Amino acid sequence: MSTPLTTVSAVVVSHGHAPELARLLPALAPQVDELVVIANLPGSVVAVPQDVRLLENPRPLRLAENVNRGIAETSGELVLFSNPDAFPEPNAVHRLREFMEAHPRAGIAGPQTLYPDGRWQPTRRRFPTVLGTLVRRTPLRLLFDPLKHQRSHYLLDERPTEPAPADWLLGFFLLMRREMLDELGGWDEGYRHYGEDIDLAYRAAQAGWERWYVPAAVVHHEWAQVIDRRFLTRHTLWHLRGMARFVRKHPERLKALR
Repeated sequence: MSTPLTTVSAVVVSHGHAPELARLLPALAPQVDELVVIANLPGSVVAVPQDVRLLENPRPLRLAENVNRGIAETSGELVLFSNPDAFPEPNAVHRLREFMEAHPRAGIAGPQTLYPDGRWQPTRRRFPTVLGTLVRRTPLRLLFDPLKHQRSHYLLDERPTEPAPADWLLGFFLLMRREMLDELGGWDEGYRHYGEDIDLAYRAAQAGWERWYVPAAVVHHEWAQVIDRRFLTRHTLWHLRGMARFVRKHPERLKALR
């Protein structure tokens, strides 16, 4: 294993995920140079390993606000954001870091993702379109199963074994270049909970930063899929608001109908 040339800071945000953290942190801490956990709610964290820094919010913040706080509180040249329900294999972060070191215009890199039972989880995506979003987030999906009729959005017919470019990657475990984050102004805090990962990748693309899927890095992910399982929840509303914000910011995407 080559000696890393860059430092990696990791940011994990807990919103009542103490059990998941108990599994994630011991696996993640040895892989990074600095690890910050942000407790967004009381009771979100029971204990953290030695050398892991805990920040407790006096009031709950939006996800993007928490990520930006973590970015500001750390110093690594690369910043990893991880959900509590992720579980990286031992060399996952090293593989992502190694790739970023070799590709200076790579602004975002994400891993190959597996469900806990070992099935492949498609987290490399195309940028959303109007018709595709309507099908995925309305009762239309009962008639047109997205996993059958939108295979190109989920890139279901591609499973690269080598690094591959991506429009965007599901934002549960992303390694980001601090230089890019500084240039873009970090994550957009106007998003309530959904869409901020798509927006970050889209702004990165506009600024000439590459986004990559790195299958040698493997991470397991629970992936609750709340908005895929039920239509009428607060999460559905948050997602619709997020996509509305994305279109207001990037109206040219209205031309991409399918």
